Amino acid sequence: MTLVQMQPRSTNATTVRRTVADAMDTAGPQVCDDMTVEVALSVMASARTGHMLVCDDSGLCAGLVTQSQLTAARDGSAYSDRVQLRDILGDREPFTSPGTTMAEAGNMMCDSQVDALPVVDEHGSALGVLALAR
Repeated sequence: MTLVQMQPRSTNATTVRRTVADAMDTAGPQVCDDMTVEVALSVMASARTGHMLVCDDSGLCAGLVTQSQLTAARDGSAYSDRVQLRDILGDREPFTSPGTTMAEAGNMMCDSQVDALPVVDEHGSALGVLALAR
C-alpha cells in the first residue's frame, strides 16, 4: 500500500479561468463569401487546412466552412460551378469572443455539434478559430 500525503486546498487560491483567447488559432485563410465552392476547395487544399473563415462584403465574419461541407455541397445534386460560399453557409453559425471561457465555448460546440468556432471581436471581425484538438 502506498501512502499519499494530502495537502489541504487553500481557500484563497484563485482559479485560473482559461479563455478562448488562450486557446484559439490564428485566423488562417479568410475568404469572401462570393467565392465559389470549387475555388474554396482549392484554397483550402493549398493552405492545408480543414476549415476557413468566410467574410461578407463588409469584411465581417459570416461563418466558417469546413472541407466536408464544401465536398458535400460539390457532390450534391443541386451543385453548379456558380454555387458560392454564401449559398452554403445558411443561418449564421455560433460565434465566440476572446473573453469567453473555455467551458462556455465547449458547451456552445457541443450544443451546435461543430468542431470549430469563429472567434470574433465586438464588431464582428474575425480574430481566429477555436478548434477541437484532433
